[in-house]
Amino acid sequence: MPLETGENLFLMNLIDQIYTRYPFFGSRQMCLFLRSQGHPVNRKRIQRLMQIMALEAIYPKRHLSQPNKEHRIYPYLLRNTAIIRPDQVWSTDITYLRLADGFAYLAAYIDWFSRFVLSFEVSTTLDHLFCVAALKAALVHGRAETHNTDQGSQFTCQAFLDIVHQSGMKASMDGKGRALDNVFVERLWRTVKYEDIYLKDYRSPRDATLGLRDYFHFYNHLRPHQSLNGKTPAAVYQEKTLM
Repeated sequence: MPLETGENLFLMNLIDQIYTRYPFFGSRQMCLFLRSQGHPVNRKRIQRLMQIMALEAIYPKRHLSQPNKEHRIYPYLLRNTAIIRPDQVWSTDITYLRLADGFAYLAAYIDWFSRFVLSFEVSTTLDHLFCVAALKAALVHGRAETHNTDQGSQFTCQAFLDIVHQSGMKASMDGKGRALDNVFVERLWRTVKYEDIYLKDYRSPRDATLGLRDYFHFYNHLRPHQSLNGKTPAAVYQEKTLM
């Protein structure tokens, strides 16, 4: 479990909530906003905390997974591509996960066409192992034609890419700093945080895993999705058997 003082954890959780709403805030704007809300902080402190959270605001995208220059980077394959069927494109990403007594990280897979959440994993570290676990769990549903990620080290390491290639999926990676290349995961993070994380205050990674399991079941099977004409992601994803 990452260790920080109670005061810093409080600030990190505020930063996460503010950043989820205003992802264009850098450390300067974040510092000014927090001061306007009555929190006497300095920019150096906010810079350090945002660095721990791996947040930057050059573009509206969380950069929890940092690139490794020694790893191979694949081109982005989906520009101007019409998404017309389930299992055409899957994508994954990582986000900061606030807990009552600390913090962790959440990785999830989503099918672009149906918005169906294929798998998720919670971890207290940013190593590649929980991303590999999420990938293996997603493959229980089948495989996509194209597998899209950012250029983070978790997704460009050989152990992760070997599984992608062995599954027969084509690897696609976002252009550096381009939030819209993985927009469906970004929208998922916002939904999960406002509808579950910020309401529940999970105490531990285990509590978060159990709670998110219930939430993603609700999200997939019970929650109507406006962009799916009121259908649930599970209903649309399961239509692939009829296509």
